[in-house]
Amino acid sequence: MTQFAAFLRGVNVGGGTLTMAFKMADMATALNDAGFAQVRTILASGNVLLESASGVATVREKAEAALRESFGYDARVFAYDIDTVRAIDAAYPFEREVDGHHSYVWIVYWQVPKGATLDSTIGKTMGKPRYKSSTTTRNLRTLAKMLH
Repeated sequence: MTQFAAFLRGVNVGGGTLTMAFKMADMATALNDAGFAQVRTILASGNVLLESASGVATVREKAEAALRESFGYDARVFAYDIDTVRAIDAAYPFEREVDGHHSYVWIVYWQVPKGATLDSTIGKTMGKPRYKSSTTTRNLRTLAKMLH
């Protein structure tokens, strides 16, 4: 079994368009019922640790299907094996904790003043409909919680 980190797009997020809201315990149940093991949600924003004997593409597809079936929405799941998440976290090129700033990962590493995330150029660009199905952003602190 391999441990994976799964990040759901548009679930229980504040400040932007909320795609779907449901209890994380219900999401964990749906993923357990889909055959994943050791399912654990992190924070209330669509972050999940789980185990599977399948590859990453199958994990993503299976998780999306389970969430669509259980909650009736067009689920978007980004799944990575935990070693990949560790490598992404370790490669963060900026100072991790800067007063008044948030540190993010979105393929590129990004740091923005607190309160300016959605108004920043990247925030506005990534909020456009054409990117919603293919991207998601996570705060560096969220990655740290996923890894510990």
